[in-house]
Amino acid sequence: MSLLLRGGRVLDPAGSVDRTADLLVEDGRIARVEPGLDAPAGCRVIEVAGRIVAPGLIDPHVHLREPGQEHKEDLETGTRAAAAGGFTTVCCMPNTKPVNDCRAVTESIVRRAREVGAARVCPIGAITKGSAGEVLADFDEMRAAGAVAFSDDGRCVMNAAVMRRALERARALGLPVSQHCQDEHLARQAVAHESAVAARAGLVGEPAAAESVIVARDLELVELTGARYHVAHVSAAASVRLVRDAKRRGLPVTAEVTPHHLTLTDEAIASGDTSTRVNPPLRGADDRDALWEGLADGTLDCIATDHAPHSPAEKEGGLGAAAPGLVGLETALALGLRLVAAGVLPLARLIAAMTVAPAGAFGLPGGTLAPGAPADVVVIDPDRLWTVTPAALHSKSKNTPFAGWELRGKAVLTLCGGTLTHEEA
Repeated sequence: MSLLLRGGRVLDPAGSVDRTADLLVEDGRIARVEPGLDAPAGCRVIEVAGRIVAPGLIDPHVHLREPGQEHKEDLETGTRAAAAGGFTTVCCMPNTKPVNDCRAVTESIVRRAREVGAARVCPIGAITKGSAGEVLADFDEMRAAGAVAFSDDGRCVMNAAVMRRALERARALGLPVSQHCQDEHLARQAVAHESAVAARAGLVGEPAAAESVIVARDLELVELTGARYHVAHVSAAASVRLVRDAKRRGLPVTAEVTPHHLTLTDEAIASGDTSTRVNPPLRGADDRDALWEGLADGTLDCIATDHAPHSPAEKEGGLGAAAPGLVGLETALALGLRLVAAGVLPLARLIAAMTVAPAGAFGLPGGTLAPGAPADVVVIDPDRLWTVTPAALHSKSKNTPFAGWELRGKAVLTLCGGTLTHEEA
């Protein structure tokens, strides 16, 4: 497929590019990025003046639920939602049924995604067998099958000796370990952030220290082992400070933050909307402000949706009974653009946090519009107003706290490897 995107604002933080230009795609790759390109014979031309042409977005943390939980999401619906949100690559967490803790499961995900996926799917293998936190899974076999990192996401590796061995093994393979930082003894099966808001609602609260004490412990292990370490869904100001200090000391650490932790605070749970129950919980305004600062200055490398679909039944029964998590692939970009409009961070930093930064953290293809790179491209209409309507979401599940919100900015065209995976008029 030959395609010319004409007259857009080409924004590629990986190459420090921000200019009006045309972008030519040929044979699944970026061919040329220059002003005034002529269209080759038979080439489709799309006028994109007034729109942003950026590398396809990359999400290092999603739950696609297949195998075993297809009533919530599957690889087809999840990647279709990804494409609608402008994503061309997603990394899926291993808390499937069965857990992705061996070569057979990893291979099945890779094979199925190639058959039905509208985006590249990069599996993350479990750190421990069954994600039980006790015995290391077979990292070598999962890497050979296509795993790009290791995580027991949804569960913290509480045993420091097990975590040390995981970091050592991952270092030998050149892959990162992504930790769900949550001390299970401090968390106490909490429903919300430990605050006056939770107390008024009669909910068990989790202190922010439940996250930061694990970050602190693991950074000691990173210094010991020299392994690449990634902090999943940072939510606490203390965690931001720890990661910032670790980076200043030269440790190989990266970190992510979710759109919902950047947008909402624990005040949102007062509505009783079960979609506001997430893990880690929504924190206070001071934590949220620290996340803004950490994202703007690069302490928090990337934005990750932690897309976590649940069926309606799993979100019933009130906050205390509801499964934690929300769907985020289709709202992430617009929520990020709200931060740009509010002056929290520049547009180029937002795009970098959703492209080149996650690509670098996990060693993934894409994240750039350099000639010769895979033609993973998103065209963004920054002025498109739209209302979040759960029934209209491509995800099989509809658990979003942003229902009814009017947002500005939308992916209107997505290319993955030169293939058109999403297009809106």
